[in-house]
Amino acid sequence: MKLSISRLADLEALRGDSIAINGVCLTVVDPGDPLAFDVVPETVSRTNLSELRSGDQVNLEASLRAGDPLGGHLVYGHVDATTVVLSKSKEGEGARMWCVTPPELAPLIAEKGSVALEGVSLTVAAVREGEFAVALIPETLSKTTLGDVEEGSSLNLEVDPIARYAVHALKYGGRR
Repeated sequence: MKLSISRLADLEALRGDSIAINGVCLTVVDPGDPLAFDVVPETVSRTNLSELRSGDQVNLEASLRAGDPLGGHLVYGHVDATTVVLSKSKEGEGARMWCVTPPELAPLIAEKGSVALEGVSLTVAAVREGEFAVALIPETLSKTTLGDVEEGSSLNLEVDPIARYAVHALKYGGRR
């Protein structure tokens, strides 16, 4: 699958650079306008990129460079799965959004832990059987595509990499 994204004026990209599109780390294969990426079957099977259509808004982010401020939890762009929005409701000036927890990721999603949805670093506000909630602040609602998502939307989900490694270490206890 080929993916092309119209260039933003302030995003400079070179062939081989990593750019996250809706939280999916992709390698630039053509730095022209539009930017072009190759997307392999593994990526298509775990993400919602195949659902994108011409004109869709996306979250676009260049890779973090050594020395840059982090400003959230580590987000690698290694999407684990997609999730479905169960509900989104106004909460104060922000919103609360409930999403389906993919069963295989349940041990990795904890209240006050971190997840990335569409590449946006978020704190898990609550966890219930088969679902989790995030609280969205006004800045997130206005500056990312999460402001426009609705019930039933499919979102890219990346769990906190620290949780991933901690659970893996506990599971295997130093043996393989």
